[in-house]
Amino acid sequence: MWSTGCMSKHHALPHVTLSAADEAALEALLAGGTQPARVYKRALALLELHRGKTITAVATTLGVTNDTVARWRDNYETCGLNCLHDAPRPGRPPTITGAQRAQVTALACSTPPEGQSQWSLRLLADKVVELGVCEQISHTTVGEILKKTSSSPT
Repeated sequence: MWSTGCMSKHHALPHVTLSAADEAALEALLAGGTQPARVYKRALALLELHRGKTITAVATTLGVTNDTVARWRDNYETCGLNCLHDAPRPGRPPTITGAQRAQVTALACSTPPEGQSQWSLRLLADKVVELGVCEQISHTTVGEILKKTSSSPT
């Protein structure tokens, strides 16, 4: 579900009134042609509502629900043109840097420890921590790194 956290309860408003600057900005955005589809749809919906189209007409044209168009309108009333873009998504930021990934990959391509014919993911994870590349890393994270780089300890 899309949300910028800028919600209001203006469901009685049939249309939106754009400032001249916002209208020009939306028209320029649509003319540019390099926006993600969701941004394009939101901008077009606001312009169409400003021009007097109903929520139902805009929803039908864009293939979305009336509630979606009403939410876009409400978000514009609350947040202005910031409503065109998605809010940052929650989630844990990556803890392994690109340089650390490269070191893990390089280690996987090196000669395995004495007594081993090849690196296992657990051996790689232990060695990465031992070498101080990072404080901790799981064998599954090592596997994901190697999978993304098309490297393999086997």
